[in-house]
Amino acid sequence: MDGWTSCTCFEMEMQLPPHEGDVLSVVDMHTGGEPLRIVLGGYPEVKGDSVLSKRRYVREHLDHLRRLLMFEPRGHYDMYGALIVDSEVPEAHLGVLFMHNEGYSTMCGHAVIALGRFAVDYKLVKEPQSPETQVNIHCPCGLVRAFVEYSEGKSGAVRFLSVPAFVFATDVTVTVEGFGEVTVDISYGGAFYAFVDAQRFGLDVTKSRTRDLVDAATAVTKAVKSQVKLHHPTSDDLAFLYGTILTDGKDEYSPEPTANVCVFAEAQVDRSPTGSGVTARVALQHHKGLIQLNQTRTFQSGATRSQFTGRAVEETRCGDFKAVVVEVAGRAFYTGVSRFVQEPEDKLMHGFLLK
Repeated sequence: MDGWTSCTCFEMEMQLPPHEGDVLSVVDMHTGGEPLRIVLGGYPEVKGDSVLSKRRYVREHLDHLRRLLMFEPRGHYDMYGALIVDSEVPEAHLGVLFMHNEGYSTMCGHAVIALGRFAVDYKLVKEPQSPETQVNIHCPCGLVRAFVEYSEGKSGAVRFLSVPAFVFATDVTVTVEGFGEVTVDISYGGAFYAFVDAQRFGLDVTKSRTRDLVDAATAVTKAVKSQVKLHHPTSDDLAFLYGTILTDGKDEYSPEPTANVCVFAEAQVDRSPTGSGVTARVALQHHKGLIQLNQTRTFQSGATRSQFTGRAVEETRCGDFKAVVVEVAGRAFYTGVSRFVQEPEDKLMHGFLLK
């Protein structure tokens, strides 16, 4: 029987089941445990003369496809995705739109790390170079330069240089439901985050229940959104709070890892240390004089213990804000490829979420 089974499976070809409409093809990866579903095909034309305008277009006209790919039964509450689009920037190898359980982000570091490998392996960069291949990825927040280890035809670890990262405000007091007055810092690393020590809520980012961390972070996000008006020097599309990052409070420079948990979008939990969050946290530490240029820190996910490194490599400006360019490094891995179909009789084909 074993021989019959293996022989039959070997000879069977993967065929599409009965379906109607376009087939959505994807490559799945993860960076530090955080998933990334990269769309290869099946999307209609994404209209717009810029990556930011394309982001608005998919939100207004193609959001059903985000739900189809991110939500159950094809995805899950914490699924994350990337849609490759054309860029208006000549030096970009690709443009990208990020998607999650709530909508569309402006920056995603774990996705950039994965997309760097993907761009090399899927020949979006025509002539890879050793020991590193540069991949220019146009995110909604701006052009991000990734550098992919490449040797003997194989891609490896990835580092990227952020858009200018800056501190919007420090020691901001907000009234948080269930917790009273809470002091937060707000920093930008391609997206805006609120930062607060988890001990303020009696929590530990590496030991406390995920549910308790989510509840505290979500309450902070709601408070900051309602009580603090954000602005970004270059675009109103970037002026929103993406989430809250709870830290272990170890902001003073140390060779030892510092841990955090990021809760973003609609209470979505990042399994990785959060690339744009590391960017924003390095900018915050540099702003406070706790880390110097080119001092490398290790950032650890409180959820999975996976690690990124981050360092401020250059001082610059973003409008009126003093800013830094941050280098973030990590590794991404492939987990599979899929082709998703739809059947019109399926009442759940458009997706659903369970918290």
